[in-house]
Amino acid sequence: MQNAMLVGVSSQVALQRELEVVANNMANVSTNGFKTRNSRFQEYLMPVASADSFQKSDRRVSYVIDQGTALDLGQGPIEQTGNPLHVAVRGEAFLVVRTPSGDRYTRNGAFETNNQGTLVTSDGYAVQGEGGPIQIGQQETGLSIGPDGTVSTNLGIRGRIRLVTFANPQALTNDGANLYASTTAPTPAGLAGRLESGALERSNVKPVVEMTRLMDVNRTYTMVSGVISRLDELRGTAIRRLSEIA
Repeated sequence: MQNAMLVGVSSQVALQRELEVVANNMANVSTNGFKTRNSRFQEYLMPVASADSFQKSDRRVSYVIDQGTALDLGQGPIEQTGNPLHVAVRGEAFLVVRTPSGDRYTRNGAFETNNQGTLVTSDGYAVQGEGGPIQIGQQETGLSIGPDGTVSTNLGIRGRIRLVTFANPQALTNDGANLYASTTAPTPAGLAGRLESGALERSNVKPVVEMTRLMDVNRTYTMVSGVISRLDELRGTAIRRLSEIA
Protein backbone atom coordinates (compact mmCIF):
# COMPACT_ATOMS: atom_id res chain seq x y z
CA MET A 1 0.00 0.00 0.00
CA GLN A 2 2.85 2.35 0.86
CA ASN A 3 4.43 1.68 -2.52
CA ALA A 4 1.16 2.56 -4.23
CA MET A 5 1.07 5.87 -2.33
CA LEU A 6 4.64 6.68 -3.40
CA VAL A 7 3.91 5.82 -7.01
CA GLY A 8 0.89 8.13 -6.90
CA VAL A 9 2.94 10.96 -5.42
CA SER A 10 5.65 10.55 -8.07
CA SER A 11 2.93 10.77 -10.72
CA GLN A 12 1.56 13.96 -9.19
CA VAL A 13 5.01 15.55 -9.10
CA ALA A 14 5.46 14.73 -12.79
CA LEU A 15 2.00 16.07 -13.62
CA GLN A 16 2.70 19.29 -11.74
CA ARG A 17 5.87 19.74 -13.81
CA GLU A 18 3.89 19.07 -16.99
CA LEU A 19 1.35 21.69 -15.92
CA GLU A 20 4.12 24.28 -15.45
CA VAL A 21 5.49 23.56 -18.94
CA VAL A 22 2.06 23.81 -20.57
CA ALA A 23 1.26 27.03 -18.69
CA ASN A 24 4.54 28.59 -19.84
CA ASN A 25 3.81 27.60 -23.44
CA MET A 26 0.33 29.13 -23.25
CA ALA A 27 1.73 32.33 -21.73
CA ASN A 28 4.03 32.73 -24.75
CA VAL A 29 1.53 32.18 -27.55
CA SER A 30 2.14 35.77 -28.71
CA THR A 31 5.89 35.92 -28.01
CA ASN A 32 7.97 36.45 -31.15
CA GLY A 33 10.20 33.49 -31.98
CA PHE A 34 9.17 31.50 -28.90
CA LYS A 35 9.76 27.75 -29.10
CA THR A 36 7.47 25.24 -27.42
CA ARG A 37 8.87 22.96 -24.75
CA ASN A 38 7.56 19.46 -24.08
CA SER A 39 8.04 17.46 -20.90
CA ARG A 40 10.04 14.25 -20.97
CA PHE A 41 9.47 11.51 -18.41
CA GLN A 42 11.03 8.11 -17.82
CA GLU A 43 9.79 5.00 -16.08
CA TYR A 44 11.93 3.93 -13.13
CA LEU A 45 11.61 0.36 -11.87
CA MET A 46 12.54 0.08 -8.20
CA PRO A 47 15.08 -2.81 -8.15
CA VAL A 48 14.59 -3.78 -4.48
CA ALA A 49 10.85 -3.26 -3.99
CA SER A 50 9.90 -6.86 -4.80
CA ALA A 51 10.08 -10.31 -3.30
CA ASP A 52 10.48 -13.43 -5.43
CA SER A 53 10.03 -15.88 -2.55
CA PHE A 54 6.22 -15.73 -2.64
CA GLN A 55 4.13 -18.20 -4.63
CA LYS A 56 3.40 -15.31 -6.98
CA SER A 57 6.36 -12.96 -7.08
CA ASP A 58 5.79 -9.24 -6.58
CA ARG A 59 5.64 -6.98 -9.60
CA ARG A 60 8.33 -4.36 -9.95
CA VAL A 61 7.29 -0.97 -8.60
CA SER A 62 7.25 1.62 -11.39
CA TYR A 63 7.86 5.30 -10.62
CA VAL A 64 7.87 8.39 -12.84
CA ILE A 65 11.09 10.41 -13.21
CA ASP A 66 11.22 13.92 -14.67
CA GLN A 67 13.80 13.97 -17.48
CA GLY A 68 13.54 17.68 -18.23
CA THR A 69 11.99 19.30 -21.27
CA ALA A 70 12.58 19.01 -25.00
CA LEU A 71 12.77 22.11 -27.19
CA ASP A 72 10.53 22.07 -30.26
CA LEU A 73 12.55 23.86 -32.94
CA GLY A 74 9.79 23.72 -35.55
CA GLN A 75 9.42 26.85 -37.66
CA GLY A 76 6.85 29.31 -36.38
CA PRO A 77 4.54 31.19 -38.78
CA ILE A 78 6.12 34.19 -40.54
CA GLU A 79 4.20 37.47 -40.38
CA GLN A 80 5.02 40.45 -42.57
CA THR A 81 5.37 43.70 -40.60
CA GLY A 82 6.94 46.05 -43.17
CA ASN A 83 9.41 47.31 -40.55
CA PRO A 84 12.94 47.23 -42.07
CA LEU A 85 14.40 46.57 -38.61
CA HIS A 86 12.39 43.36 -38.19
CA VAL A 87 13.84 40.03 -39.30
CA ALA A 88 12.40 36.52 -39.23
CA VAL A 89 14.83 33.64 -38.88
CA ARG A 90 14.30 30.72 -41.23
CA GLY A 91 16.01 27.42 -40.54
CA GLU A 92 17.80 26.24 -37.41
CA ALA A 93 19.86 29.36 -36.71
CA PHE A 94 19.79 31.71 -33.73
CA LEU A 95 20.54 35.42 -33.43
CA VAL A 96 23.25 36.49 -30.99
CA VAL A 97 22.75 39.32 -28.49
CA ARG A 98 25.06 40.71 -25.82
CA THR A 99 23.68 40.81 -22.26
CA PRO A 100 25.34 41.71 -18.93
CA SER A 101 25.82 37.94 -18.46
CA GLY A 102 27.48 37.47 -21.84
CA ASP A 103 26.25 36.31 -25.23
CA ARG A 104 22.75 34.88 -25.38
CA TYR A 105 20.71 33.49 -28.28
CA THR A 106 17.23 34.22 -29.53
CA ARG A 107 14.83 33.84 -32.45
CA ASN A 108 13.10 37.15 -31.73
CA GLY A 109 14.04 39.52 -34.54
CA ALA A 110 12.01 42.55 -33.42
CA PHE A 111 14.97 44.95 -33.48
CA GLU A 112 15.20 48.71 -33.02
CA THR A 113 17.94 51.29 -32.57
CA ASN A 114 18.78 53.01 -29.29
CA ASN A 115 19.88 56.61 -28.74
CA GLN A 116 23.44 55.74 -29.74
CA GLY A 117 22.31 54.20 -33.02
CA THR A 118 23.11 50.64 -31.91
CA LEU A 119 20.92 47.85 -33.23
CA VAL A 120 19.27 46.34 -30.15
CA THR A 121 16.43 44.04 -29.08
CA SER A 122 13.24 45.34 -27.50
CA ASP A 123 14.93 44.68 -24.12
CA GLY A 124 17.90 46.88 -25.05
CA TYR A 125 20.45 44.11 -25.67
CA ALA A 126 22.90 44.83 -28.47
CA VAL A 127 22.51 42.62 -31.52
CA GLN A 128 25.86 41.08 -32.36
CA GLY A 129 27.33 41.36 -35.83
CA GLU A 130 30.32 39.40 -37.05
CA GLY A 131 32.48 42.33 -35.98
CA GLY A 132 30.58 43.31 -32.84
CA PRO A 133 27.54 45.59 -32.32
CA ILE A 134 26.06 47.21 -35.44
CA GLN A 135 25.88 51.01 -35.50
CA ILE A 136 23.45 52.97 -37.67
CA GLY A 137 23.64 56.76 -37.82
CA GLN A 138 20.46 58.74 -37.26
CA GLN A 139 20.93 60.53 -40.57
CA GLU A 140 21.30 57.34 -42.58
CA THR A 141 18.45 56.23 -44.82
CA GLY A 142 17.49 53.28 -46.98
CA LEU A 143 18.09 50.69 -44.27
CA SER A 144 17.86 47.09 -45.48
CA ILE A 145 18.81 43.68 -44.10
CA GLY A 146 19.74 40.95 -46.55
CA PRO A 147 19.01 37.20 -46.25
CA ASP A 148 22.58 36.63 -45.07
CA GLY A 149 22.21 39.30 -42.36
CA THR A 150 24.03 42.10 -44.17
CA VAL A 151 22.84 45.48 -42.87
CA SER A 152 23.06 48.28 -45.42
CA THR A 153 22.10 51.95 -45.60
CA ASN A 154 22.63 54.75 -48.08
CA LEU A 155 26.22 54.92 -46.81
CA GLY A 156 26.94 51.29 -47.59
CA ILE A 157 27.28 48.11 -45.54
CA ARG A 158 27.12 48.74 -41.78
CA GLY A 159 27.68 45.17 -40.61
CA ARG A 160 26.42 41.64 -40.83
CA ILE A 161 24.12 40.13 -38.24
CA ARG A 162 25.65 37.06 -36.67
CA LEU A 163 23.71 33.80 -37.15
CA VAL A 164 24.79 30.64 -35.32
CA THR A 165 23.75 27.04 -34.86
CA PHE A 166 24.44 24.41 -32.20
CA ALA A 167 25.51 20.80 -32.51
CA ASN A 168 22.98 19.93 -29.78
CA PRO A 169 20.29 22.62 -29.57
CA GLN A 170 18.42 20.51 -26.99
CA ALA A 171 21.13 21.50 -24.52
CA LEU A 172 20.06 25.17 -24.70
CA THR A 173 18.56 26.47 -21.48
CA ASN A 174 16.03 29.28 -21.09
CA ASP A 175 17.56 32.42 -19.61
CA GLY A 176 14.55 34.75 -19.44
CA ALA A 177 13.42 37.48 -21.86
CA ASN A 178 13.00 34.85 -24.61
CA LEU A 179 16.76 34.18 -24.56
CA TYR A 180 18.73 30.95 -24.46
CA ALA A 181 22.06 30.21 -22.84
CA SER A 182 24.58 27.58 -23.90
CA THR A 183 27.58 26.01 -22.22
CA THR A 184 29.07 25.11 -25.61
CA ALA A 185 30.32 27.48 -28.29
CA PRO A 186 28.09 27.87 -31.36
CA THR A 187 29.22 27.61 -34.97
CA PRO A 188 28.41 29.95 -37.90
CA ALA A 189 25.03 29.07 -39.38
CA GLY A 190 26.07 29.21 -43.02
CA LEU A 191 23.22 27.88 -45.16
CA ALA A 192 21.44 26.48 -42.09
CA GLY A 193 19.83 29.85 -41.39
CA ARG A 194 18.57 32.79 -43.42
CA LEU A 195 16.83 36.05 -42.56
CA GLU A 196 13.65 37.50 -44.01
CA SER A 197 13.57 41.27 -43.66
CA GLY A 198 10.41 43.19 -42.77
CA ALA A 199 8.89 40.15 -41.06
CA LEU A 200 8.78 38.36 -37.70
CA GLU A 201 8.62 34.72 -36.76
CA ARG A 202 5.74 34.19 -34.38
CA SER A 203 5.56 31.60 -31.62
CA ASN A 204 5.30 27.96 -32.73
CA VAL A 205 2.96 27.19 -29.83
CA LYS A 206 -0.27 25.51 -30.99
CA PRO A 207 -2.97 26.75 -28.56
CA VAL A 208 -5.41 23.93 -29.33
CA VAL A 209 -2.76 21.29 -28.64
CA GLU A 210 -1.71 22.98 -25.40
CA MET A 211 -5.32 23.29 -24.21
CA THR A 212 -5.80 19.58 -24.88
CA ARG A 213 -2.64 18.80 -22.90
CA LEU A 214 -3.88 21.03 -20.09
CA MET A 215 -7.20 19.17 -19.87
CA ASP A 216 -5.44 15.80 -19.93
CA VAL A 217 -3.11 16.84 -17.11
CA ASN A 218 -5.97 18.14 -14.96
CA ARG A 219 -8.02 14.99 -15.56
CA THR A 220 -5.13 12.67 -14.75
CA TYR A 221 -4.13 14.67 -11.66
CA THR A 222 -7.69 14.46 -10.34
CA MET A 223 -7.76 10.70 -10.96
CA VAL A 224 -4.45 10.12 -9.17
CA SER A 225 -5.60 12.29 -6.26
CA GLY A 226 -8.70 10.14 -5.96
CA VAL A 227 -6.61 6.95 -5.90
CA ILE A 228 -4.32 8.36 -3.19
CA SER A 229 -7.35 9.43 -1.11
CA ARG A 230 -8.88 5.95 -1.35
CA LEU A 231 -5.58 4.33 -0.39
CA ASP A 232 -5.33 6.64 2.62
CA GLU A 233 -8.85 5.70 3.68
CA LEU A 234 -8.03 2.01 3.24
CA ARG A 235 -4.94 2.35 5.39
CA GLY A 236 -6.93 4.13 8.09
CA THR A 237 -9.55 1.37 8.06
CA ALA A 238 -6.85 -1.31 8.31
CA ILE A 239 -5.23 0.44 11.29
CA ARG A 240 -8.58 0.72 13.11
CA ARG A 241 -9.41 -2.94 12.57
CA LEU A 242 -5.98 -4.06 13.70
CA SER A 243 -6.33 -1.99 16.87
CA GLU A 244 -9.69 -3.63 17.57
CA ILE A 245 -8.15 -7.10 17.22
CA ALA A 246 -5.29 -6.15 19.51
